[in-house]
Amino acid sequence: MAIPDFQLIMLPLLRLLKDGKEHSSREVIDKIADIFKLAEEERKELLPSGVQQVLDNRVGWARTHLKKACLLESTRRGQFKITQRGLDIFNHEPKEINIKFLEQYEEFRNFRVVKKYKIEEASNIYESSETSPAEALENAYQHLRDTLAKDILLQIKANSSTLFEKIVVELLVSMGYGGSRKDAGKAIGKSRDEGIDGIIKEDRLGLDIIYIQAKKWENTVGRPEIQKFAGALQGQRAKKGIFITTSGFSKDAHDYVSKIDTKIVLIDGEQLAQFMMDHNIGVTSISNYEIKRIDSDYFTEE
Repeated sequence: MAIPDFQLIMLPLLRLLKDGKEHSSREVIDKIADIFKLAEEERKELLPSGVQQVLDNRVGWARTHLKKACLLESTRRGQFKITQRGLDIFNHEPKEINIKFLEQYEEFRNFRVVKKYKIEEASNIYESSETSPAEALENAYQHLRDTLAKDILLQIKANSSTLFEKIVVELLVSMGYGGSRKDAGKAIGKSRDEGIDGIIKEDRLGLDIIYIQAKKWENTVGRPEIQKFAGALQGQRAKKGIFITTSGFSKDAHDYVSKIDTKIVLIDGEQLAQFMMDHNIGVTSISNYEIKRIDSDYFTEE
């Protein structure tokens, strides 16, 4: 089944703590995964940032909300247990525990008060959402990033091959290849088919070389083109190659590079745009946000 949202996790989480004993986050997360019969890939699924697992994030938010309602408490570093208030809930077995249920407690209402906004208005931000606030923020960030990547690719395709050459050179240098931009520019030259090709240093010392081919194409790059590229590598005495295109690669092309001894990296239009964003090529920052949370362990006395 799908990974449950953080509100659906609240009641099963509190039930796990009914024994009144201390429990660790990892233990609880694993048990929640078992309760919802999550597959291994669902247990390991990551947030868009790739920093945290989705299940860990949602269990963490469920625990935070229950703690703010004083239904559970931290006991020592990395450990928590149910409170008497939490136990009292099971005198009348609830069908579910969610944000609306928790708002009966003054401590939770105070936690949710946002300056200049009514509780109800603040609640609407995520009360009906299946994702946690942090997860929703990451998803929104990924959406903005995907939209920007499409815009970048449209800009590349709408401009000249000369600009495309400049982009490839600046990106490779930003990624640590080719030494200086001047050296990289000398090593890469234009070809006759809306692309560029050449040899570039793998590092500033030039201990190894990489053969580059980049095509500003609309059509999918198939296996025949990659085979020609592999042959060109041998002609240039290069053992490594990077093939960049503004379009994409066929499945046969990917299968071919996975089976040959020569190391060839395929970078399609979407990946090219993502790399440009990561290395600030053709983009500029307009806002930066740093998300922080309470370090519960810090406020727990040994």
